Amino acid sequence: MEKLPKMTQTELKQKVATGKYVLFFTADWCPDCNFIKPAMPAIEADFSDFTFLLVDRDENLELAAELGIMGIPSFVAYQAGQEIGRFVNKDRKTKEEVESFLQSLPA
Repeated sequence: MEKLPKMTQTELKQKVATGKYVLFFTADWCPDCNFIKPAMPAIEADFSDFTFLLVDRDENLELAAELGIMGIPSFVAYQAGQEIGRFVNKDRKTKEEVESFLQSLPA
């Protein structure tokens, strides 16, 4: 999974302008983030039509705030530069919940 460097919302829009992306907002200190991290390679393999980008919330506080990311871990999906879905709350997420979210996205 590619780690997103610190960037602005404008730079993010350029990054996700073409293709399908899932932003995974996380932080090293977050126990719920560390709970889902071991499942991420399998999730990425099952949803290989998406490019997964790890976003360190602490490095990208402004970006997270601009996108309304208050709780982590959180997932935001983009297709052709447009947000197509988000799984954003402060709760621990299971592999099944993340996969269900990804399956619910428009094709």
